[in-house]
Amino acid sequence: MAFGAIISLFLISSCSEPATVGIELAPGNNQIGVVFEEFELPAQVVLLDSFNTTNQSILVVGEEVDSFFGKTSATGYTRMYISTAARPDIDAILDSVYFSLNILNVDGVNLDESKSYSIHKLTEPIRDTLYYNFNELTYEASPFSSGEIAFGEKTDTLVSFQVDEEFAEEIFSKMQFGLEFKDLFSFRDYFPGIAVKAREGDNSSIGVGLGSSTGLKVYYHNEGDTASTVYNISTTSSRSFNGLKSDRSGTPTEVVTDTYKAYDVGSKVGMKSMLGMVIKLDTSPFDAFLDTLVGVTFNQVALELGELEAQPDTQVPPGSIVIHFTDASNTILETSTGIRFSVQADGQAQVYTNEDGVIVPNTNAPTALIYDSENRNYIQYITSHVNALFRGQLTRKDWLLYANSPNSSGDDFTKSLRQFVLDKNKVKVKVIYSKSR
Repeated sequence: MAFGAIISLFLISSCSEPATVGIELAPGNNQIGVVFEEFELPAQVVLLDSFNTTNQSILVVGEEVDSFFGKTSATGYTRMYISTAARPDIDAILDSVYFSLNILNVDGVNLDESKSYSIHKLTEPIRDTLYYNFNELTYEASPFSSGEIAFGEKTDTLVSFQVDEEFAEEIFSKMQFGLEFKDLFSFRDYFPGIAVKAREGDNSSIGVGLGSSTGLKVYYHNEGDTASTVYNISTTSSRSFNGLKSDRSGTPTEVVTDTYKAYDVGSKVGMKSMLGMVIKLDTSPFDAFLDTLVGVTFNQVALELGELEAQPDTQVPPGSIVIHFTDASNTILETSTGIRFSVQADGQAQVYTNEDGVIVPNTNAPTALIYDSENRNYIQYITSHVNALFRGQLTRKDWLLYANSPNSSGDDFTKSLRQFVLDKNKVKVKVIYSKSR
C-alpha cells in the first residue's frame, strides 16, 4: 500500500493548517505550529484462558443475559467454619435459624424489583486445590434457604433468609447430640459447604463478602432464659471459589470459541469480567502516524474509548482498565519474574537501563484508562509512552485491555461480572503536538 494511502486510512481528522502561537524563537521570528490529529486503533476481542478464582474473599453470584455476551451464570462456592466451644445443651430449645449474606455490591438492571437468591448444600467437598472460573461442584437441587430482596438504591446490605424448617431441626439436633459438631473436620464431612445461586432471569449480580457476617445463625435458648443465644456457622477462614457458565449462542460473540485468539465480531467490541473476554488493540497505526513526523514535541496524547453503549446506571462498567502489552500470542507479556508489561503512567519513565546496560520497558508505574460516568467513556493520557515510541526507546507492542486497578492487591477482573460494549470506531488516539516551521 502506498504511503499516502496508509495515512488516509488511519488518520480520521487533522487540522489543515496548524494553529499559531506568537513565540519568538530567533531573530527571524520562527513560530511553532500546534497541530491536532486523531486516528482509530483497530479493535478485536480475545477470550483469555481460565483463571484462578480460589480464595478471593468474595463470592460472585449472578444471572445475566444480553445481546452481545449472551447468558452468563456465576455461582459462589465456599466451605463453612464452626466453633466447637459453645454447643447447645441437650435441653436447649431451638428458636430459629437464618442464613445471612453480606452483600458488598450489586450490579444489574431493574434493581427496584425483587431479586432471588438460594443457598444449596454441596454434595461433594471443596478440596485443597486451586479452582478456576470454569470449575463447578455438585449440590442439592433444593435449597435449604432462599429469599428475595429489592435493592433500590442500596448497593450494599446484610440480608437474612429463613432456613427450611426440616433442615433447621436436623442441624440443631446434630449440634446438640451428633459427632458432626465434634470438630471442624467432622463437620465438613457432614456439611461440605454451600453453593450460592441467583435466580434465572433476574439479570443482575452481587458480590458476597465472606467472613463472620455470611453464614448460618442458629438461635436457641435454655429453659428460663429471657434472651436467645446464637451459634454461628460462618464462612470465616473458609476455602472458596467462583464458577462461571457462558452461553453465547445467537450473539456476535458466539464465534469466540478458542482462547488467546483475536476475533472480529462485527461492528462492536466488548469486555466482560470473570468471563475473561478482553479487548485487543492493534497499535500499528502509530507507525503510520509517527513516520510522518520530524522534529515535533508532543504536548498531549490521549487514548479514549467511547462513548460506551447505553446501559442502566445500576449496571456499572469496570472502574479502570490497565493497558497491557501483547503480541501475536494474544497473551499478556511478562518479565521473567512474572511482572506484566503495560503502558506506564504519564510523566513517569517508560524505560530504564538494567544491570546489563540494556534499555528495557519500565514496570513500576502502570497507568489505566479511567471510566468517566458523565461522558460514558474511558480516557487516559499516554504522552510519555508515545514520546518513548517516537524516540525509539520502546518497541511498539499491541495492547490487551484488562479491567483492573494499577498496583491493585487483587484482580478486579475476577471478582465481578462487570461489562461494557462500544462501537469499534470509538477507540481513538487524540494527539496535540507542536512543530517548528
